[in-house]
Amino acid sequence: MMNPVIFSIGSFELRYYGLMYAIAFFGGIEIAKYMAKERNFNPSIIENYAFVAMLSGLLGGRLYYVLFNLDYYLSNPSEILATWHGGMAIHGGIIGGIVGTFIYGKIKKLNPLTLGDFAAAPLILGQAIGRFGNFMNGEIHGVPTFTPWSVIFSVKPQFYQWYSEYLKMPLLEKISYKELVPWGLVFPTSSPAGSEFPNIPVHPAMLYELVLNFIGFLFIWLVLRKRPNKAPGYLWWNYIIIYSLIRIFVSFFRAEDLMIFNLRAPHLVSILLIIFSFTMIKLGEIKAHK
Repeated sequence: MMNPVIFSIGSFELRYYGLMYAIAFFGGIEIAKYMAKERNFNPSIIENYAFVAMLSGLLGGRLYYVLFNLDYYLSNPSEILATWHGGMAIHGGIIGGIVGTFIYGKIKKLNPLTLGDFAAAPLILGQAIGRFGNFMNGEIHGVPTFTPWSVIFSVKPQFYQWYSEYLKMPLLEKISYKELVPWGLVFPTSSPAGSEFPNIPVHPAMLYELVLNFIGFLFIWLVLRKRPNKAPGYLWWNYIIIYSLIRIFVSFFRAEDLMIFNLRAPHLVSILLIIFSFTMIKLGEIKAHK
């Protein structure tokens, strides 16, 4: 059975969720420092900025999630700070990171958009790595599906029990029988997906986003980063557009998106961000040609 805890010593638990975000953070710093050296920018400033952006992003992501689930957290106030149980909203994290970026830029007298360019590639790569932590937690799960690439968030019989049942089935049932496939992934029923859809195959939405975020990182790092003479903010605004498109797609499969007036919040927010970011890119191009 899949387990979100890698190991525990007494009351201390090392979870995949926390480990993935730690890897994403420190790996992201190294990527940003490499880019800073390319652009003759002080790497130590990037290190300090990364900690500010991380803290403000975590605060924004958690606050956003709590506000959209306020009834639950008012009834369970001890869970508000329990981020190891999951519950972070990426759009809130982006907003929090932007606030931290503006504050740090103001203090250091730096253009916040220049700082945002250093954050673009590490951020989307970190989101890809972090989705593996969501996978191990059994969260960011999809809606029920009949597709062959579904994952199963439930307890299943041992393989030999399954195989003996499978051998007795008619051929057509064997072809369509999916609920207890031996390669199915087993998650605790205490996980969000296991409690919402026990014994039901669902879209692995977190893995869809993991793959798409990684592709987005490669596009930013290998293609957009190498385009010369772009205005500050070019990489940042493209990151917003790329991730918003990814989130619009993945949200069609997700089961637990936050809602605004019966509309999926990620769809609404992502469309607005795409329009705004595209406008800012065009304004940057106009300024660059003046």
